[in-house]
Amino acid sequence: MSDFTLVIANKNYSSWSLRAWLAMKQAGIPFEEKLVLLCGEGWKDEIVRNSPSGRVPVLRHGARTVWESLAILEYLAEAFPGAGLWPPDAEARAVARSVAAEMHAGFTALRAHMPMNLRKSLPGKGRGEGVDEDIGRIAAMWGDCRARFGRGGPFLFGAFTNADAMYAPVVSRFKTFAVDLDDTCRAYCDAVLSLPALGEWYRAAKAEPWVVEEGEID
Repeated sequence: MSDFTLVIANKNYSSWSLRAWLAMKQAGIPFEEKLVLLCGEGWKDEIVRNSPSGRVPVLRHGARTVWESLAILEYLAEAFPGAGLWPPDAEARAVARSVAAEMHAGFTALRAHMPMNLRKSLPGKGRGEGVDEDIGRIAAMWGDCRARFGRGGPFLFGAFTNADAMYAPVVSRFKTFAVDLDDTCRAYCDAVLSLPALGEWYRAAKAEPWVVEEGEID
């Protein structure tokens, strides 16, 4: 049995769960997975029983509990310094933390109008107020990271890092809503979508029988 347990929600909808899960998979960290649904009778109480904040994901490491995606990613980077979850170069690491934090704190229009839903294909949908601006800012960041730090691999900083874990749900949104991207951003999305771990998450999401109405868009 692993010392780590990651509490997550429905894989079809829970973008924050995906971030921590993908980082652990890419880093080769063994963990037990506990699924808490975002629907059904008593689902809110069940999440509260598993999470001090009433939200997921939650990482349990022995007697320690870490909640909130970015805090989990930082904890994992400290616990496994050889896993490469942040770039080794100080400048690249500072930029990686900055773009990860910007994802954590911003892009509310994109989140609201283009919710993560891996079972859907919705080209042309989700273009609410502010979405194009969010897409433009994300594309600009991705292009800058790839140009400055992307040598040696297909991800934002070459090798996969926590920054890529933070943007993996955005990549899924761009796929669902068929967002038109430049060649650099399209290649980056293809690299993320080609990750075997993300393919595993997609397959599990598509096999889930549960529907969360708040996460559906037509």
